[in-house]
Amino acid sequence: MSHTRHEKLNHQFISRIIDSMADGVFTLDKGGRIASWNRSMEKISGYSAAEALGQTCALLNCSRCFGTSCPADIGRCRIFEKGSSGAKECQLQHKNGHDVPVIKHASVVRGDDGEILGVVETVTDISELNRARRMAEEASLRLGEIHRLDNIIGKSEPMVQAFESVRVAAASDVSVLIQGESGTGKELIAGAIHYNSDRRSGPLVTVNCSALPETLLESELFGHVKGAYTGAIRSRTGRFEEAADGTVFLDEIGELSPFIQVKLLRVLQEREIERIGESQKRKINIRIVTATHQDLRSLVAEGKFREDLYYRLNVFPIKVPSLRERKEDIPLLTSHFIQMMNRKTGKQIVDASREVMRIFMDYRWPGNVRELENALEHSFVLCNRDRIEKEDLPEQLRSGEGRNATNESASLRPAGYRRRKVSKDQLLTLLVDCSWNKSEVARRLGLSHTSVWKYMKKWGIPLAKSDPRTPPVQDKQPGS
Repeated sequence: MSHTRHEKLNHQFISRIIDSMADGVFTLDKGGRIASWNRSMEKISGYSAAEALGQTCALLNCSRCFGTSCPADIGRCRIFEKGSSGAKECQLQHKNGHDVPVIKHASVVRGDDGEILGVVETVTDISELNRARRMAEEASLRLGEIHRLDNIIGKSEPMVQAFESVRVAAASDVSVLIQGESGTGKELIAGAIHYNSDRRSGPLVTVNCSALPETLLESELFGHVKGAYTGAIRSRTGRFEEAADGTVFLDEIGELSPFIQVKLLRVLQEREIERIGESQKRKINIRIVTATHQDLRSLVAEGKFREDLYYRLNVFPIKVPSLRERKEDIPLLTSHFIQMMNRKTGKQIVDASREVMRIFMDYRWPGNVRELENALEHSFVLCNRDRIEKEDLPEQLRSGEGRNATNESASLRPAGYRRRKVSKDQLLTLLVDCSWNKSEVARRLGLSHTSVWKYMKKWGIPLAKSDPRTPPVQDKQPGS
């Protein structure tokens, strides 16, 4: 193959590579005229190669170029003096007239003898990146709106006290322990503290401590380095590091294992962490807010929760009242959820009937505000009128089972009441006797419907009688 043919093929090969690049690439000769223009430049600028070749870079109307506004001829451009412009964000003007956000880089090309041959410029279209940035900013603003204090519904005295506690907590940077039953909105309180504090511009990172086993939770919180354990094929940043200059919300803190408790105590004391598999200490600037539905004092007394960690977390406690303790808020909450679900579903439901509101006011709400929201969501599926009626409600509300004293919380039971202990066999026997009616089982045991469900989940008992996985109930032996 002749030398000339080899050079020609090599030039074609390089040209095709440049044409296949996602980034725009064009070159200028030493006179400042466009000498090449790849396909991506055609797409980014709207100008075809035929239109661009022989023109100057003034064609692009770059918004910034060495401090000199474009257009500028090659004699006034400082690219030959600088040798390189460095990557910078700017805007090019599309052929149609709109601006295109790009990252642009220019470099002088010299021959073996040092003579200037021209300039090569690369252009990366960042329109999608900017769109993603805007979406992230808008999402952050919406999240902030969701967690505004006035978005937590309630005018009762217990809620007024909770609001005041949130305002005080948001004005400081101390550790906060939020206590309340499941479904009371502890995560909303945590969000309100963060988004009303000086850390609002930083991230709010939420971790549910009961959702992961100890080893996975450790990695989730602290991160790990590649090869730290089997399956760690790459290094990972933990949630504490991700929350830099922001807030970490640890939900269900009472579920932490003793090992993780020790590690969390060190974080609170030293304000530094170590990723799994490395000894390097990394400083962190975070605020820790925790929440639990359990009585941590009792867990401390039982030796299940470290006393020193408890006092570190409980610097500023906030009690979130149950829905039973603020029943005067039920009409407000009902109206709020109806409006919210109207927007979501496109329906035009005005309110709930008086009968429904009487049921709501009589019900014990073991699942609190979350259960009320779920009940209304259920009603929206069935309701085809402008008002929610009794027949639209979930079965447990229609039947009135939640009005029984046996469904009251432990905090409202008379002094001296002792919760009945139940075994797996006893629960299975009762389920069979009651045809798998969990509400009837709860009444016989003196437990809430939720407690029975939790026992069934704990022991792997199927929730439905017809489930083929239903374990057989063993016949009792005499004397057992």
